[in-house]
Amino acid sequence: MEDLISSVGPLADAPLCERVENWMLVEAEMLDDLREREWLENMTSKDLVYQLPLRVTVERARGKGFVEGAFHLDENWGSLNSKLSQAETGHSWAEDPPSRTRHFVTNIRVGQMRDGQIEVRSNLMLYRSRQDEITPQIFSGERHDVLVEFGNTFQLRRRVIYLDTTALVTHNLAIIF
Repeated sequence: MEDLISSVGPLADAPLCERVENWMLVEAEMLDDLREREWLENMTSKDLVYQLPLRVTVERARGKGFVEGAFHLDENWGSLNSKLSQAETGHSWAEDPPSRTRHFVTNIRVGQMRDGQIEVRSNLMLYRSRQDEITPQIFSGERHDVLVEFGNTFQLRRRVIYLDTTALVTHNLAIIF
């Protein structure tokens, strides 16, 4: 059988795919259960890059419209740690009370392991409800992740979230995609 080729290159074998998919499902559960500190300390590497590029509407011939070097979020492990520390004080207006989120992670494509790293692409729909607002916020897009082996599991080294929308109708982006 011919190897399937995705944007991540040749796809990984079934056992590796299953391990990565399970890791991603546990990650989503952890974030939805407000266990962000546990997520940061156990599921991310200290050299984490976490970005949400700015998107504009352009003609098809000009690409997908992501502005190089412009981000809604451009974070690393230290900046995410600072944000979580602020939220944990109980004096963080942005996320107190915390948003209720539900991460729907689908269409997971796992590349083959190369130099201890795995490229993973997945589709994300993030449902967010804040306080007593009656209209939820829904974000959809594609995540481009790089995972590294860490013991018998993985850690997130890089995540770039490419949202499908150009305008973000939200009070803040104090959530983890």
